[in-house]
Amino acid sequence: MELTVLVDNNTLIDRYLLAEPGLSLLIEDEEITVLFDVGYSAIFLENAARLGKQLDNLDYLVLSHCHLDHTWGLGPLIRYATELHIEQRPFKRPTLVAHPEVFASVRVEGIGEIGCLLSAEKLAKHCTLQLSAAPQALSSRLMFLGEIPRRNAFEARCPIGRREGAEGGDQVIDDSALVYRTSKGLVIVTGCSHAGICNIIEYAKEICGDNRVVDIVGGLHLLNPPADQLQGTIAYLDKLQPQAVHACHCTDLPSKIALSRVVPLHEVGVGLTISYDD
Repeated sequence: MELTVLVDNNTLIDRYLLAEPGLSLLIEDEEITVLFDVGYSAIFLENAARLGKQLDNLDYLVLSHCHLDHTWGLGPLIRYATELHIEQRPFKRPTLVAHPEVFASVRVEGIGEIGCLLSAEKLAKHCTLQLSAAPQALSSRLMFLGEIPRRNAFEARCPIGRREGAEGGDQVIDDSALVYRTSKGLVIVTGCSHAGICNIIEYAKEICGDNRVVDIVGGLHLLNPPADQLQGTIAYLDKLQPQAVHACHCTDLPSKIALSRVVPLHEVGVGLTISYDD
């Protein structure tokens, strides 16, 4: 399996690509091609073109959760597909996989809408919708985890905005992740980890029946985290001892430094490609 970073907060030296505070990852293996999140704007399309990556043959489009830095690139993707159709060029209709609550309106006072700008009804005209709170197998190795059980006491306690029709702050119940099974263990792929990275890993291990973790790639939702959250995460990962951690996006520098003391932490930026043996 090969994973390519199309959007992240950072770029890598001598890679002349574009960055923004968002996330988009392209996952390719011999079975399927998956676009995981689409960032905030159209730059995932430009970066893909510069990297020679084709986005006209996607099997799946997976949304980790509703937030603007992961879903607002949907409009540019639809325009891209429309323009290909106009030019009579092939475009494979992807299946969109996400939690059923991913299209709910979420607002932050003073900002307005921070959730997905497109409705399920509109997206259904361009994608085949597969919305599920339960785990979904995308291939023989790749799994969408659905709704993540939140079992520990130190994660997923900071609401963001308000979800339409719900009381209290939004707990981002639609937050999900992917897990890829290799012969050496699991590769965990996250968007923002609002459900808690430790909760996500535990659920992936449970669903896959494998306690070995090869890599953790994506945002860990460690942006100026409460002390007990950071300490709990470090203790958990220290005990887990994954072979690698590629923490990015919503993981701040102090958290990365703390993580680097207990796990093999690797740099991430737009254009990074990580390959995993089956």
